[in-house]
This record gives sequence, C-alpha cells and structure tokens, in this order.
Amino acid sequence: MEEEKIFAELSIKDAPDIKVVPPGPASKKILDYQNKNESSAVSYSKGMPMALKSGKGATLVDEDDNIYIDMFGGAGVMALGHSHPVVLEAAHKQIDKITHTLDIPTSTRQEMVSVMKSILPNELSRIFFGGPTGSDAVEQAVKLAKFYTGRNGIIAFEGAYHGMTGVSLALTTDSAHRDGIGELVPGVQFVPYPYVYRNPFGCPDEKVNEQAADNLERVLKDTHSGYSKPAAIILEGVQGEGGTIIPDPIFLQRVRTICDKHDIIMIVDEIQSGLGRTGKMFAFEHAGIVPDIVTISKALGGVGFPISAIAYREKFDKWPAGKTIGTFRGNMIAFAAGAAGLKWMVENKVPERALELGNKAMKVLKEIERESSIVGEARGIGLMLAIEMVKDKKTKEPASDYAKMIRKYAHQRGVMIEVGGHHNNVARLLPPLVITEELLMKGIEIIKGVIKDIEEGKVK
Repeated sequence: MEEEKIFAELSIKDAPDIKVVPPGPASKKILDYQNKNESSAVSYSKGMPMALKSGKGATLVDEDDNIYIDMFGGAGVMALGHSHPVVLEAAHKQIDKITHTLDIPTSTRQEMVSVMKSILPNELSRIFFGGPTGSDAVEQAVKLAKFYTGRNGIIAFEGAYHGMTGVSLALTTDSAHRDGIGELVPGVQFVPYPYVYRNPFGCPDEKVNEQAADNLERVLKDTHSGYSKPAAIILEGVQGEGGTIIPDPIFLQRVRTICDKHDIIMIVDEIQSGLGRTGKMFAFEHAGIVPDIVTISKALGGVGFPISAIAYREKFDKWPAGKTIGTFRGNMIAFAAGAAGLKWMVENKVPERALELGNKAMKVLKEIERESSIVGEARGIGLMLAIEMVKDKKTKEPASDYAKMIRKYAHQRGVMIEVGGHHNNVARLLPPLVITEELLMKGIEIIKGVIKDIEEGKVK
C-alpha cells in the first residue's frame, strides 16, 4: 500500500543489526567521559549503555554502528520518530528567520495555536505555552486552578507521574523520586487509581473502576475523611510511568461528573498519553469527556524540540498579564516543528494507525502472557504497551529483576524499551507512532525471546 510505503521510508529497513554487543568500544569512550563529568543522577545510559550517533524514524544508530529498533521513543517524545523530513524542513526554515520571541506573537506562533485548536475539543479554547518540559505545563495548570478557585489543595492518584519540579513532583507518587527530599508543597493528597491487575479495593475486578470513582466521591463528601475541597483533581488519561494503567471510560466519566458536582477543576495530564499515542489525539477522548484543563508536552515539539502548553476552558481565563511568565515559552523552532508535525499526523491518520497497530501488537502480547509463567499481564492501548513481570502468576509477586533483564537483553539484541510500574516490574513499550508493522513485530519477537530465555534460566 502507498500509505505504508510512506511510513516504511522513514526508518532503517534492516533494523536491528548488532555488530558488537553494546556498549561497543566507541560508545564506552563516550560513556566513560559522561561518568567522569556529568551528574550521578543520569539514568537512561545506565539501563541502556551506549552512545547514540543518529536516528531515523523508529530506528537508532550508536557510535559503534549498531542499529536498534526504538520502542521507547524518548519516553514518548518521538511520536513522529527521529529526523522526520517534513518536521525538520519546517525547523530549518524557521531557524534562519527568528528563534525566540518570548510571548510576542509571530505568524509561526499563530500557526501553532491554530493547528492545536484544530485537534483540541472546542471547549478548550484558550492555550498558554509554558517552559520546555511537561513539568512546567503541570505547574501552570495547578497555578491556574489555584488562582481561579482561591483554594489550595490538589487531589492526585496513586501511581501518578506528573514531573520532576516542585509541584509536579509533589503530585508524583514514586518514592524513588521523592525520598530524601522532604515535603515539597502542602495540600497534595492521593487516592487509588483503578489498577485492576493489582486491585486496591478487594472488590470483584470488574468493579474496580467504579470503586475508584466511589472512593474519590466518598473522600470529598465525608467531612471526617481528612480531605478538604481541593482546587483541582489531576489525573493521567492513561498512567504512564505507573505501569501503563488504562482506566475504563466509566472512570473518567465519573471523575468528570464528580468534579462538576463539587465545583472542582478537572486537570487531565496528556503529556505522555496525548497526541495520537493511544489511538486518539487525546486519551480522554476514549471516554467522551472534556477536562477543564489539559497539559501537553513531549511530542508537541515535533521531533524533540522542547515546548509545553496547557489548554483550558474560556471561563478560567482570568489571570492578569504577567501573572505567570517563562523565558522559553517563545521557542519558534518548536512552534514551527510542532505545527508541521501535528499537521502531518492528522493528514496521515497517525492516531488511527496507532490504534490498528496496537491491536495487532496486543494479540501477540496476550499470546505471550498466556504462554509464559512470568508474564502477569500484557496490556496496552494504541502504541502505549506494557508487560508486567511476576515471579508467580498466582501470587502476582512483582519481578523487577525480570523487567530489567528484558531491558538489558532486548537492548543487546537491538531493541530499546524502558522499565516502570509501581514495583519497577513493568516492561514499557512506547515506539514512535510511525513504526512499521514489520519493525514492531520484530521488536516484540525479540522481547518474547528474552522472556523465554529468562524462564529457562539462559540469562541472568
């Protein structure tokens, strides 16, 4: 098909191709330099040791000329893959004109706003650009909610990941990120997210989503719950770092109703799950709801140019000029690349294609789940996929070492993934949405082989 040819030409066809087990000698030199000169907090190059040289579509090449299938996609940043020609052309044209304007408008900025409004629900009519990361979008969303309501508290969910800065980290539950730092901001409280596989309520699994919503409403109504009326409730359309936890539409619908009933602002974080990842432009669309504020970043910059934004309802547009500012909210290259990328995504039906590929991938992943004694659950929506590893399928004892082994040995065999989840036992797949079916299935087959080798004790 002509359409598939367009996607096939974006990546290196013969991936993966491992010439020397990574890290090879050229990569080791650069890794050694990083270890000696950069922060000890650097992490990704420890889990997947290599130094990268170039990228094309859903493929990457390291300094030793090893070619990988990228099934991590920069944690969701590279939705359109590496070096997308249409996006790079737009960026190259812009870089010779003007690169930074604060929030002084340009025709490029206008184009970005126009394209964003074309993919957003009509109700989210106002757009505000933030600094270069998704954390900044979360900070701005919370700031707006507090300013508008005059209230301080925020309710978030167990398993949440909203960022690494003050407020966004306070809304993130992973103790590995929070321990040793002390209290970040006051007024943040958590309730369970509908994580069916690790049912937090003890009810029948089919009732978990309803129970999670019932519990949220209970803590808001009960004057002795310890929860004061918050400014906002924030949640991810699909939890990402928490382990690719996919709520039933009824849960998001109930949260929307609860927020309306109690006059609470509903913030949906679409930084990782948005922009086509789940098979719709935004994950909340699967539930047929519209939040009050949505946070957007990662894939927004086209091919990794940093930018973030919030979109919100007209009635919340009450803050005065200069109430919130940021130097890098005027990144013209990110605007040019982002607008071009979003247009290409719509024109080539990238979200719809992601849903189709995801359905095909899930059939294979569910077969792996059925056949394996150490895969507790395979789950996914669109090209947001996960494999939860366990020591025993009956006890569901988490196996973080198995997930890390999948990352290690898949990497050595030419496939890049990442690890996440409540117990760091979830192998997470976030391939560029332009990946071909052939590369996607090759990558899954390699992961399947690693899982089998773990079961049989062939790798440690």
